[in-house]
Amino acid sequence: MDIVASSFDAGIGPKDWAAADMIAVRVMGPMKVAVVGAPSYFERRRPPRTFDDLASHSCVQYRFAPNGAVLPWPFERNGRAKRISLTGAVTVNDPYLAIRAAVDGLGIAYTFEALAEPFLRTGQLVRVLERSSPCLEGLFLYYPGHRQVPATLRALIDMIRTTRGSTPAKGLVENPFTAD
Repeated sequence: MDIVASSFDAGIGPKDWAAADMIAVRVMGPMKVAVVGAPSYFERRRPPRTFDDLASHSCVQYRFAPNGAVLPWPFERNGRAKRISLTGAVTVNDPYLAIRAAVDGLGIAYTFEALAEPFLRTGQLVRVLERSSPCLEGLFLYYPGHRQVPATLRALIDMIRTTRGSTPAKGLVENPFTAD
């Protein structure tokens, strides 16, 4: 999306979304990917050993809102990146719904390790293909470098730079599917 043409002051996304003349400020650090499924799902189907095995599984799809495209799953093996388009009966547009579908045994989800970790800890999810799961660069706030930065955006940038490196609040990622 062209944030200038759309009259936005800034955007947030992967660094490669920023045009060459944009300034990018890191919002969050690298994120490790986790490919997960429920033990009940793997009782019915053998866990994949390679990412090519995913073709015979039901994979929870993630639809990207701006263009409606279903995102391929990026993997790494032997230092080489590969993007795989997969099939599945469930398509979501929210990472928490992808995890919910996986917890319910509807298929294998591709998500961030930080989101899956509480469910891995409780045994509601099992991780597969860990050695092929990439680490994504993280998210950046990007804005045009050739125009004056509005005061509100400057305040946000200053806040991000000040808090970056701070310890996240305890319990920031909790498992909402366990009974207390």
